[in-house]
Amino acid sequence: MGAPAERAARRAVALRLGGVAGLAALAGLAWVARDVPAALGGRLTGARAERAARSPQFRDGAFHNRAATRTMANPPDRSLIRELIFGKQRRRPRAAVPLLRPAEAPAAERQLDIVWYGHASALIEIEGRRVLVDPVWSDRCSPSAVVGPRRLHAPPVGLDELPPVDAILISHDHYDHLDMATVQALTARQSAPFLVPLGVGAHLDRWGVPAHRIVELDWSASHRVNGLTITATAAQHFSGRGLRRDGTLWSSWVVAGAHRKVFYTGDSGYFDGYAEIGAEHGPFDATLMQIGAYDVAWPTIHMFPEEAVAAHLDLRGGLLVPVHWATFNLALHDWSEPVDRLWAEAKARDVRLAVPRPGERLVVDDPPAVDGWWQAVA
Repeated sequence: MGAPAERAARRAVALRLGGVAGLAALAGLAWVARDVPAALGGRLTGARAERAARSPQFRDGAFHNRAATRTMANPPDRSLIRELIFGKQRRRPRAAVPLLRPAEAPAAERQLDIVWYGHASALIEIEGRRVLVDPVWSDRCSPSAVVGPRRLHAPPVGLDELPPVDAILISHDHYDHLDMATVQALTARQSAPFLVPLGVGAHLDRWGVPAHRIVELDWSASHRVNGLTITATAAQHFSGRGLRRDGTLWSSWVVAGAHRKVFYTGDSGYFDGYAEIGAEHGPFDATLMQIGAYDVAWPTIHMFPEEAVAAHLDLRGGLLVPVHWATFNLALHDWSEPVDRLWAEAKARDVRLAVPRPGERLVVDDPPAVDGWWQAVA
């Protein structure tokens, strides 16, 4: 078997383990690197395990979605494997992704700015406070530094250039949302607490995050940080950093100040929980909506772009800001397809949309018009 065919075969086997997370996990386990065991994270034990077991989302030794979901066809559809090997999709940009450095902005009582760094990593600047979301600065979203999905663009700023933050939110423990090296660097450089779904604290423990900086929340639970109320809300997804699935919870997040509110989906399929969150916590000034890495093979755990617009409307959102695209090649669609489809649907449904370049500061009250910048590099 030649090298390209061998790589494709390994990738097809990885998809049996459950989409992109299974791919990254198998890559790391197949070529065991020095740092892989630590990157896999920790296991729930003691009081943490007991607390997880009391969650309404936990039964039979694992966390569950409210509705039945599947992460991958079993066995995988032959057409999907065929596309992996022979597909003609343009899954990478043909030119460099334009990167910006966020402009400085004075803090104000009703300020609401967003800086998207690529994929799902973003900074929410709200009423003079800063909340960092799903930070991943490593070159690969994988347990290994040698194999696994690699960045299609560099981070627009270094971790050491981030301003002091008030909280760090993690939506779930997949490698493209929770990165060991980034967590360890932020532990050393920042003093903010990590707010995570139930069980994810076990990974942070193993990576040296002090216990007093770990706040684990179940759905509907809130934590106050420097005048902000941050609430873990429902999502429809799954978790796991190795072959074991769903030992930690996944969530979306509500970040609320005295005057402004932002919603972040994390990873999720479209479900009726968005309307419930909108009724309880909305309206939102802005929503950070996951739009990439979708496929008909895992339709209930990642949203298609049109579903992201529907979810935004369910949430009673103001400005829609797409995330979870552009940075890692995690599915079979064209690199630019998620945002192309999103733009068309937003126009059809009269939804306010902003598509910032990585590193660009987005002023929610005065967003720039969508200019299709990505089409020039696609």
